[in-house]
Amino acid sequence: MDNISGRTVAITGAARGIGYATAQALLARGARVVIGDRDVAALESAVTSLGGRVSGHPLDVTDRESFSGFLAHVRADGGRVDVLINNAGVMPIGGFLEQGQRALRSAIEVNFYGVVTGCQLVLPEMIEGGRGHIVNVASLAGLMPVPGQTVYAATKSAVISLSSAMSDEFAARGVQVSVVMPPFTRTELISGTAQTRTNRPVEPEAIAAAIVKTLDRPKTHVTVPGGIRFVLGPLGLLGPRGRRWVGRRFGTDKVFLEFDTAARQGYEDRAQAALGVVDDADRDTRDIQR
Repeated sequence: MDNISGRTVAITGAARGIGYATAQALLARGARVVIGDRDVAALESAVTSLGGRVSGHPLDVTDRESFSGFLAHVRADGGRVDVLINNAGVMPIGGFLEQGQRALRSAIEVNFYGVVTGCQLVLPEMIEGGRGHIVNVASLAGLMPVPGQTVYAATKSAVISLSSAMSDEFAARGVQVSVVMPPFTRTELISGTAQTRTNRPVEPEAIAAAIVKTLDRPKTHVTVPGGIRFVLGPLGLLGPRGRRWVGRRFGTDKVFLEFDTAARQGYEDRAQAALGVVDDADRDTRDIQR
């Protein structure tokens, strides 16, 4: 059975990056795709450039009513939600004590609460229909947290645990749940950070390919590259001396603490304010207030 062609797929945070690349890949496989994003202008641009069987709808994943409205649009377009890809995410970085309340709240509400909300909203219809697939996009940071990513890593660890438990809870009811854990990926999330020999970024298309593969052949845990979870999992459980040695050896102890703040400022501003839908009027008002 083809799990993609003719299916209706909803993707959050898909105006750019991994979500956009995934939409491209699924459209090429004959899926009907509906993308959501809080940035209306970017969303409209993405829909235009994607073409094919795609539509878009504004979405703030931290707002349950907004998420419900997005899924209602998906159902109106495609009849039912066959696949939900919870991709929306933000990555504030820097020292833990330097993280403001707005940054903390955005990371927790977008990265974790948004995923929980999406799962709760689509599961009833998937269970009733006896089939469906939820793909939650987490991060390898959830397996091996490093300094400078404290709250981000915590939210991604939560998504990994959530997905694992849900996968076992709902398998007997016909619903697949997968969690995809990307490494450093060439998106706005890594703006201003330095590359080391161990964190060379992969392209969003590589993560999209992994998502497509797990829709074809469902499994719970998906990492890029595939076997790295068997390395990072144990490393993350090392004692303090071993863990810190690994961080110094591979440069992960400082990469998210020492970065180009000017190059990253634009992304940080958006990430810390990632609550609510942003349309052109909102953007104009925000610029005036600055």
